[in-house]
Amino acid sequence: MGEKPAKASEMGLQFFGRISASISHELKNVLAIFNENAGLLEDLTYMADQGKPIDPKRLEKMAGTFKKQIGRADDILKNMNRFAHTIDEPVTDVNLHEIIELFLALTARFTIMQGYKLDRQLPADPVMIPTAPFFLLNLLWLCLEFAMSAGGEEKSLQLVMAETEDSVRIYFRQPSGLAQQQPETFPSAAGEELLAVLGADLTTEADGQEIVLRLPKSAY
Repeated sequence: MGEKPAKASEMGLQFFGRISASISHELKNVLAIFNENAGLLEDLTYMADQGKPIDPKRLEKMAGTFKKQIGRADDILKNMNRFAHTIDEPVTDVNLHEIIELFLALTARFTIMQGYKLDRQLPADPVMIPTAPFFLLNLLWLCLEFAMSAGGEEKSLQLVMAETEDSVRIYFRQPSGLAQQQPETFPSAAGEELLAVLGADLTTEADGQEIVLRLPKSAY
């Protein structure tokens, strides 16, 4: 793996901030639902004080809502913790299945806001490579962001991972093509630095239907 140039490090901070802001929005949504149901619980308590019977079904429904949101908040915080720990080691052996699942969880809010449906096709067996997990997540985000911004009317993307003898390839496929922007504008200079850090390369197929990220199986 190469050194971490200034542009890649600056982009990394921006990426960390953007994902952290998204996580905070999700947690605020959870708290809003808790607050709404706490208000309803206060109303029911007041009704009980006035001698009015409380429907057990309403309490059961509220309890279910609380449990669901607690589980949701737990998942968000677990992903936040995993994301924060991706900067612990400059280079480490990474399970790409786990990294991609984390990536999809962290970016789900963005794909939903853009109206995109993202399907994944991953090999059945785990794929391990030595890499810098935080910078890999950042590079995957650049690919996804470009694919969504350059896509056509069909709001559909496929993330496909395939293993070769000396590398792993990750495809971002857009059935309707990446037609709204020219491939030569992607990646940016900072993106090129990220590729250098990871010893990876990136191409856009001639027909404009997919971005191909190739990751080496051995550390550079």
